[in-house]
Amino acid sequence: MMDSEFDPDSPFPEPVQLEITDTIDLHSFVPSEVGAVVDAYLEEAWRAGFRFVRIIHGKGIGVQREIVRKKLAETAFVKGFRSGDEFSGGDGATIAELKQDLQ
Repeated sequence: MMDSEFDPDSPFPEPVQLEITDTIDLHSFVPSEVGAVVDAYLEEAWRAGFRFVRIIHGKGIGVQREIVRKKLAETAFVKGFRSGDEFSGGDGATIAELKQDLQ
């Protein structure tokens, strides 16, 4: 979320800055925020030079997984994605490979 998009009803007086790592856990976000969070995370992870990222969305009934995968499919710098293996979250996580350039 960009500073200009800050929600005035948020319990935080200012936007919260988070360190970008190769993993994001979406459990703390409401479904209506997931798309924007994934967009912002992917952009920052790509800028930081990560080749692979793990997006933890949970297993549930698949609503967040579908939102995540739709965003990944629409993102030009995503080379591909798959479910996590048994050590990286299984069906509760998606692993995405990011292109190093847009060629």
